[in-house]
This record gives sequence, C-alpha cells and structure tokens, in this order.
Amino acid sequence: MNSETITAAAAGTWELGDLTVNRLGFGAMRLTGSGVFDPTAPSSDRDQAIGVLRRAVELGVNHIDTAAFYFSALRSANELINRALVPYSDDLVITTKVGPGRGPSGEWLPWAAPDQLRGQVEENLRQLGLDHLDVVNLRCPGEGSIAEHFGVLAGLREAGLIRHLGVSNVSVEQFDEARAVAPVVCVQNRYSIDSRRFGDDVLRACGEQGVAFVPFFAIAGEGREAGAADTDSASAVLAVARAHGVSPAQVRLAWTLQQGPHVLAIPGTGDPDHLVENVAAGALRLSPEDLRLLDPDGTAG
Repeated sequence: MNSETITAAAAGTWELGDLTVNRLGFGAMRLTGSGVFDPTAPSSDRDQAIGVLRRAVELGVNHIDTAAFYFSALRSANELINRALVPYSDDLVITTKVGPGRGPSGEWLPWAAPDQLRGQVEENLRQLGLDHLDVVNLRCPGEGSIAEHFGVLAGLREAGLIRHLGVSNVSVEQFDEARAVAPVVCVQNRYSIDSRRFGDDVLRACGEQGVAFVPFFAIAGEGREAGAADTDSASAVLAVARAHGVSPAQVRLAWTLQQGPHVLAIPGTGDPDHLVENVAAGALRLSPEDLRLLDPDGTAG
C-alpha cells in the first residue's frame, strides 16, 4: 500500500445532515502538543502544526474536529486551523464541541451551565473566524438529563449560529433524549478495539437512526490521551499489521471504519508522516479472518 498516493476519499463518504464528508477525517487535539491535559507540558511547533493541517486538506480531509478548550500554553487548535486554512474551502466541515471549559491558565472549569453555552459557541466562532459553526457537539459529563443544555443549542441553531448538532460521551438514553429535542447528525464516543464494549449499543443505535458514529481514541484505545497502550488486543493488532505490511495504527483505523458505513474516524497527529499513514488507512480493507482475530468474541459493530 503506497500511502503517499492515497487520499481521504478512499474511506468513502457520509452525510452530516446536508454536509458530505469523507469518513476519514482529522482530530485537532494533538496539534497543540500535550498541554491540553497538562498545562505545564511543552507546546507544539507552530509551523509544523500549520503544515499538517494544510497537508491534511491536500490529502482530501474535509472533516476536522476541534474545540475551544484544545489549547496548550502557546497554541490553540482553533487558531491554528484559522491560520492554516482561511479562506476555508466550500467542502470543509469543521466540527467543534461545547460543555467543558478551561480558564486562561488551562485549569478545567465546571461543566457549563445552560446559560454559558452561547458564550462557548461564540468563543469558537471568534477563534475560527466563522459566522456560523457547521456542527456543534454537546460534550456530556456523564449520566443525567441533557435536554436543557441541548435545547439551548437547538435555539442557537434556530438563530443561525449553528448548522447541525451532535452529542458526545452519551448513553443510548441521552442520545434518544437529544433527538427528541432537535435533529442529531453525529455522536462522538470513546470507542476502539480495546474499549468497544463501552460503545457497542450506541454505535448500533446510531446505525439504526442513520446518524454518524464518530469514535475518539480509536488509535489510542485504553491509552487515551497518552497514546496506544499494551492491551490484550495489541498482539492481534500487531499480527494483522505485519500480515498487511502496515502500521498498528492503520489496522486500528481500518477496523474502526469497518464497524459500519456510518462510522467515521478522526485520528489526530502533529506529525506529517503519521498524517499520511492515517489517511492511507482509509484504503485498508481487513478480511473476515483479520476481523475474527481482532475481535474473537464477534460482538463488535
């Protein structure tokens, strides 16, 4: 597989409402360095981050996931996107999320109250240099009703500040609750070969409703923010990667995309070589034997 010649179109497309995106997208969290979760960590190289974003678009990526709270001491993901990609191409879809918030020094704030959501939406608009946001996900803190918060976002959608709505970190019950308030075009939940049992029911519910399921930590799995970790699945992933002559990360992304036509991938990286590899994973097709090895219980998807 010649990664250099493969574009994001190889993964196929999906409709986020009336917006068509390639199923292989890009997550902006890692662009800033590791300071999103550790304010004392070093920031990324600005020019390299801008170059990665521009290269992603050159490779056909037209779905970028970001958030105003993705920032390190010196870098903001939204502002990097603005600097790299303005004027935005007509087919580029930028998805952001609200709910969590951080203070100027990086400290995490309490989950936003309903009357704080408009300010978070406007913060994303300012940083990205947009008049409206393509997709806004309500990132939920855990169990409990989300109807009031989602209702605020629905009102901002009616006001023209948001085009489409999604939810993140939700149960099936919260997904259904949101859909009763306003149309939902996507769900972002943690999901990977290692952590799929946390999301199989939501993945299936999305498929039944024709809603995009967009996993985060698809490569990192149980390693989460720290990156891929040794797990029970690691040896199987490595065996499949060796058989195909690809990287373990590419196997994990290919597995993710093969969980259903409505499943998208948003791998993030600040490394231009890893970007090319990630995009190329959209062309990797795993065999039934590969899938059985990776998921011996046969319960995923």
